[in-house]
Amino acid sequence: MSQTFDQVFDARGLNCPMPLVNARKEIGKLEPGQILKVMATDRGSVADFQGWAKIAKNVELVAQENESIDGATVYVHFIKRTV
Repeated sequence: MSQTFDQVFDARGLNCPMPLVNARKEIGKLEPGQILKVMATDRGSVADFQGWAKIAKNVELVAQENESIDGATVYVHFIKRTV
């Protein structure tokens, strides 16, 4: 899948809940309609971002995918700021 994005936040190496905590700060820097790509190595980030998108009123989870970088699985989340 090739999803477009406006900014990247690299959360690789951070453990739950830090990828989500820091992504919330980063999404606040974007304009409505822009997309943040978050790269995380914490498997729990998949459910964390799904849960955040369900309850937050200012974000939409556009896509999630896995990538393999240097032999490690990277969980990639595309979050759109809506408001």
